[in-house]
Amino acid sequence: MSAFIAAVGFGLVTAAVLAIASVGFTLQFGVTNVFNLAFGDTMTASAFIAYIVTQEGLGLWLAIVCGGLFGAGFSVLLNRVVYAPFIRRGTRLFGMIIVSIAVSLVMSNTMQAIWGANFFSLNIAPSPTVQWGPLVFTRIELGMMGFALVAMAIIHVLLRHTSLGRAMRATATNAALARNCGIATDRVIDAVWALSGLLCGLGGVALVLEVTSFSSNTGDEFIIPILAAAVLGGIGQPYGAMLGALVIGIATETSAVVISPQYKELVAFVILIVVLLLRPQGILSEIAVQKEVVV
Repeated sequence: MSAFIAAVGFGLVTAAVLAIASVGFTLQFGVTNVFNLAFGDTMTASAFIAYIVTQEGLGLWLAIVCGGLFGAGFSVLLNRVVYAPFIRRGTRLFGMIIVSIAVSLVMSNTMQAIWGANFFSLNIAPSPTVQWGPLVFTRIELGMMGFALVAMAIIHVLLRHTSLGRAMRATATNAALARNCGIATDRVIDAVWALSGLLCGLGGVALVLEVTSFSSNTGDEFIIPILAAAVLGGIGQPYGAMLGALVIGIATETSAVVISPQYKELVAFVILIVVLLLRPQGILSEIAVQKEVVV
């Protein structure tokens, strides 16, 4: 029983990482209609930036900042150079999925050519632990959960109580109508890619802090739990992604106790398949229907 409770604690940490990443993923799709399967590779690239920073002895906090900023800048550049030209030519949803798969393959193979198939770890000091009954967390893990809560609160305030958030919601609902109403949709889309890329980069650093060692394929392997959380919550719905991340995080980690640790990713994949079969629109379904993901 204590092992199961400890697994729930690990699930909360995984849920924190998933929440950061899946909210960024679903924001990209909800506003821009790009199902960006290169998201996991961007996470990995951001993690390598953080690795370089820690190797220079510049500290974890600077590594986190640099990883997040890289994710933001690279995502904006990726959209402007690759995705936006296809969208202007009228490429629809599933055509953009093919484009994003191609981008993912290019990024994955480029990182493997640079870094090889080796495993890397951030050069940081061991973190002391804090025990609450059967739950044991490192201070870094507690910081990750706290950061995820703060980040989700900031996203809520941004979406509901700022002019940018209203412009983002208007663009997500009907970009052409928003443009005709005077909203600078190109700037809004740039802002969305920057924000979602920031969350992607921060999620990449958080992921490698959780798994302790990573390779050029780590982000690719994590894309299934991200997709499961986003689809479960309702693709395009940030609040749904938060809920989905909590469910997937706890489910995958507790399955390591009930079944086997090697089946954690399989559990996320099974949940994704079940949701797609039984309720493909997810818990919060409005965006999935509007974007023609489901009918």
